[in-house]
Amino acid sequence: MDSVIEEIKQRIDIVELISSYLKLEKTGANYRAVCPFHSEKKPSFFVNPARQIWRCFGCGKGGDAFGFVMEIEGIEFGDALKILAQKAGVELKKQDPRLSTQRKRLYDICELTTKFFEKHLYETKTGKEIIQYLLGRGLSKDSIKEWRIGYSPDSWQGLSDFLQKSGFTIQEIEKAGLLVRNEVGKLYDRFRGRIMFPIFDLNSQPVGFGGRVFGEQESVAKYINIVNTPIYDKSRILYGLDKAKVEIRKNDSFVLVEGYTDAIMAHQAGAKNVVAVSGTALTPFHLNILKRYSSNLFSCFDMDVAGDSATKRGIDLAQKEGFNIKIITLPEGKDPAEAIAKDINIWNNSLENAKSILDFYFESAFKKYDKTKPEAKKAISQILLPVIKRIPNKIETAHWVDLLSKELNVPKRAVEEELDKYKGEKAVETEEEHSCEPKIQTRQEKLQERIVCLILQWPVLIKELNKETKEFFSEEFLKILEKLEEIKPKEWEKIAFEDSLNNIFNDIFLQAKTDEDLINQTEKEAREEFLSSINDFLNLSIKTKLFGISEQVKKLELENDTEKEIAKLMEEYKKIAKKLIDNQII
Repeated sequence: MDSVIEEIKQRIDIVELISSYLKLEKTGANYRAVCPFHSEKKPSFFVNPARQIWRCFGCGKGGDAFGFVMEIEGIEFGDALKILAQKAGVELKKQDPRLSTQRKRLYDICELTTKFFEKHLYETKTGKEIIQYLLGRGLSKDSIKEWRIGYSPDSWQGLSDFLQKSGFTIQEIEKAGLLVRNEVGKLYDRFRGRIMFPIFDLNSQPVGFGGRVFGEQESVAKYINIVNTPIYDKSRILYGLDKAKVEIRKNDSFVLVEGYTDAIMAHQAGAKNVVAVSGTALTPFHLNILKRYSSNLFSCFDMDVAGDSATKRGIDLAQKEGFNIKIITLPEGKDPAEAIAKDINIWNNSLENAKSILDFYFESAFKKYDKTKPEAKKAISQILLPVIKRIPNKIETAHWVDLLSKELNVPKRAVEEELDKYKGEKAVETEEEHSCEPKIQTRQEKLQERIVCLILQWPVLIKELNKETKEFFSEEFLKILEKLEEIKPKEWEKIAFEDSLNNIFNDIFLQAKTDEDLINQTEKEAREEFLSSINDFLNLSIKTKLFGISEQVKKLELENDTEKEIAKLMEEYKKIAKKLIDNQII
């Protein structure tokens, strides 16, 4: 194994590798970029070609080619080894145990499923009808093959039967998102009788699917998409980015569209910097990924400036995050695929005439309302003031304020006063955080998360926790622990919480079930790590508590008549300090 790793390292140029993800700038003997792992404006991420290593002096992360791929893709060593081996042209032995991870099994299922759908497209009567339908929509035969479009047979268990015969379990097929469970618990294929669009990760591996209805089926949804799985997260995957990333960096811009066929038709027409959202609205995670390649965004979404749609909120968030945004407007009723199929010049002209987001908002708002009426002036200002408020540059802000006052025929001072009163809208709601800036965890938070992961992998460990230990956990994690104690381990996967706590639990559960280190541990090793993590967590928590009490005492000492409060705090301090000294609470 070591010789294989060394061979890959020798063949991979770390500058070329990282350049496929980030915009590197040469500086002396090294290269630098804005770090993709934490929020920063000045580049502190450096690549050393001589030593074939990278390091960020902002967040402290660093390593070799393997470490970079694992970090940026969020994958295990085995998956990174497979990716880099493919890039380096190194053949891996299939029986290598480090590659036999649960994630690899899911990748294999998705690849085999893609082939299954492709086979049914080319070898069945309905599949051949679909090919003619797609050709009629303007797609070429080459595009159909390149994007690996397929057909899911109209059968309740056709795919699942095939995958089981190929050596996969029902549990694995369900975990890959390809099965649906009905009210009585019976499983059946999620996709039946649909045109299938595989969704690829950045390394062109199929990780999910979207299915479009074919024929007259009025009672079913036009599109259905796969649910989130350990290898697919719709809030982080962009359809076509694997094919578009090089062109995006080359053009220093990207075009966002809504549909699979929109992206395919754009690429077919030569616009290879086009990507589509994958069955969801634009999220902060999409923006965070796209910003690695370019900050120049062309939006081809249908957007009502007076509404509160998820599309509008996503574009507003992009403006807030510093993207240079232009809006593409197509003839009414046309989507990109239709426009390209009808006349490529419609698409090209729309790209050339794309408006800046401020121009688009102004034009749309004044077209929607009669600016001579008082109530219309108010409505227009309510649309435009939030957009102007998000402009970081004061000179640019002054320009748009001046223009708004002239268009509304009101004093500039009145517009400025309204702008000053405006505090900005509520942050864009997403599935997780509403900022591209990743949440930085404290050591305590990481430890309590690891403790819960260990419990989820080895349920017997929950008995090692006692009341005094649990009092140091955060409110969210305490609720999770209480729920785990109430329910049998076999039912843990079905636990559902309310609101954001559900997202926290789901993330931890997936982490626990896909972390190779956890999976490969013996119970003895897990117990040793668990007890060590508990000790570290308690020591840190107690020290933090003591520091907090010390700060309270300092504050009270500056005030009068606080002897009782200080005495009470000092008593608490002694009690907690004794716990730290004795450390007998586990």
